[in-house]
Amino acid sequence: MVLAGGDGVRLRPLTQFICGDDRPKQFCPLYEGVTLLKRTRARAERIVPPGQILFSLTRSHEEFYANALADCPSQRVVQPCNRGTAAAILSAMLLIARKDQNATVAVFPSDHHYSDDSVFADAVENAFLLLRWEPDSIVVLGARPDGPEVDYGWMEPVSPVLAQPDSFRVRAFHEKPPRALARLLFEQGALWNTFVMVGKVLAFLEMICSAIPGVLASFQQYPAQCTAGKEVRIPDPLYARIPFADFSRQVLSLAIRRSIVQRLETVSWSDLGDCDRAVQTLSRCYPRPEWVSSWCVRKPPVSAERPAAAAALA
Repeated sequence: MVLAGGDGVRLRPLTQFICGDDRPKQFCPLYEGVTLLKRTRARAERIVPPGQILFSLTRSHEEFYANALADCPSQRVVQPCNRGTAAAILSAMLLIARKDQNATVAVFPSDHHYSDDSVFADAVENAFLLLRWEPDSIVVLGARPDGPEVDYGWMEPVSPVLAQPDSFRVRAFHEKPPRALARLLFEQGALWNTFVMVGKVLAFLEMICSAIPGVLASFQQYPAQCTAGKEVRIPDPLYARIPFADFSRQVLSLAIRRSIVQRLETVSWSDLGDCDRAVQTLSRCYPRPEWVSSWCVRKPPVSAERPAAAAALA
């Protein structure tokens, strides 16, 4: 499943500069006319058959996703609004479980950058293989950090899994740690949490239900509206009664015993979370996007005020 329902508030000055409107970053052609969503879809299709990919979306973004995903309406899972990544993942997992309770699912954020998609695909394939021996676990891809970043989630790896050199149990998760802790994690070899996850659908459902009691009952009371050949719609009353919930903070961080980190090798990763980071990352791409030079010359002012946590989630 591809998570493509975020609002991309922190990157909005840049997306407005490029497109002239308020579209979220996943629908912005940051790569010389190619959007982040399109690149994520191509990345996922290296690993998963195209017809088996679900796209989690938000209704207010319909003008942007309708054309981008016009060829697969029945694979679009549309939320009434953004209630955080936990709700988005749960809604898609329930749809998958109805078709196959033994399914293995990969979760891909739609707004991230990888310097080498081939290495990324190999790591995800390895995560699928690892689950043959660890079916109750969730495998999370971890990127090697290049500094003590405080805006990322971190994972502390401990003992190797099945003698695999790049797979480890997890000692702890740290979401956006303070500077001193980030520096310590960096020095101790901790990894950045890319939020790319692979696991059995029932393992995801069990983790969410354990961390957020009662949420499954709400989803069962208001099942998704499915019509053959059309997009899947999540009912408005359901999202009116469930709380905003972040999967990393409120679910994954509580499931240390069933979490495994698969280390990404020889790949630089970025969540393109703010304008400076996006420009710095994409400036290193070849070919370099034309908008980079214009942005650096005419860079608009960006408010120093940090958005609220719910709005800032990309």
